[in-house]
Order: sequence, then structure tokens, then C-alpha cells
Amino acid sequence: MINRKFFFTSARTNLFGGSMTAKQVQGLTAILNEWEAKYAAKDDRWLAYMLATAHHETGRTMQPIEEWGKGKNLPYGKRIKMSRKPYADTTEIFYGRGFVQLTWYENYQLAGRKLGKDFLHHAADVMQIDNATKILFLGMMEGWFTGRKLSLFFNETTEDWKNARRIINGTDKADLIKDYALKYYGSISHTV
Repeated sequence: MINRKFFFTSARTNLFGGSMTAKQVQGLTAILNEWEAKYAAKDDRWLAYMLATAHHETGRTMQPIEEWGKGKNLPYGKRIKMSRKPYADTTEIFYGRGFVQLTWYENYQLAGRKLGKDFLHHAADVMQIDNATKILFLGMMEGWFTGRKLSLFFNETTEDWKNARRIINGTDKADLIKDYALKYYGSISHTV
């Protein structure tokens, strides 16, 4: 079990400039609860990297959000699939949403299938905190987004905080997210 008092004191100081909003606490709590309920036996570095990803991808709000610009001028901001072929079975646009900024028709379809939801016709539902948390966990553990998953970067022989960014988005902001992840790791390293 994560020592929540230590975690929030440490995170507040090292990642949020000394104070957190109720919404930030709520988002962090949802992620910690999911981890402890289903994944506590896994590698704590996975949790730290997921927290860092959510921290960055939500602009530190720790709430599932819509992508700024909603995919404007980006391929997934149009009614096309990854193959660049148009889709006609829904009017939704699959720009970034949630803790990880889920994009593309195919990723919404996969997330919906895995969670038993219809995200192709109700894309905004990926922002419900329960759905967003499950997408964060399953997507990063199973390699939904780029084919790369947490176990490739954190295992018995590997600890690669920088290249773990490839799970989500190449090496974009990799050093920054590495720094967040190491701070989160320090915050969860004290158990009850």
C-alpha cells in the first residue's frame, strides 16, 4: 500500500509548487486507487511513469481533458482513420481526450472493445474519470498507442525513464516526463 500522506506531501512539494487543487487530488486518488485495487503487485516504476504521463498530458490538471485545439490541422482531427481513409459510421472526431490524450478512430475503437463501451459514438465518454483511468493503465501496459508498453522499459534488467515516452508519443518531451516520473517514483516509494 502506498503511504498516501507521504505521497501527497511529496507530490505537492515536488510536482505542484506547494499546493494542489481538489481536482488534482481527485485525479491522483483515482489513479492510485486503480493501481492498488488491481496492479499493486506490478512494478512501482510503471505507476510512476503513468502518473508522469497523466501529469504532462493533462497540463498538470490531473483530470481527463480534451486536447487543446481538438486536433486542428492534424490528421486525426479529421474524419479519417490511421490509413487516411475516411470513416462514415460515426460523426465523432477522434482528437486527444483523457489522461493520455487518446487519438484516432482505431484507438477509440480498441478502448471501447476492451472496456465494453461505445466510444465510437460517444467519444467524450473516454473523459469520464473511471474510463480515463482504465485507458491510461491498460493502454500503457498493453501497448495500445504505439505498440510499446511499460514492461519494455521497466523490468528486471531495464530501467529507461527517458525512452518510456515512446509508449505514448515518440520522444516528445521525454526528458521532462522522465523528471516528473522520477519525482513520482520518490513519492510512492514509501509504503504503509
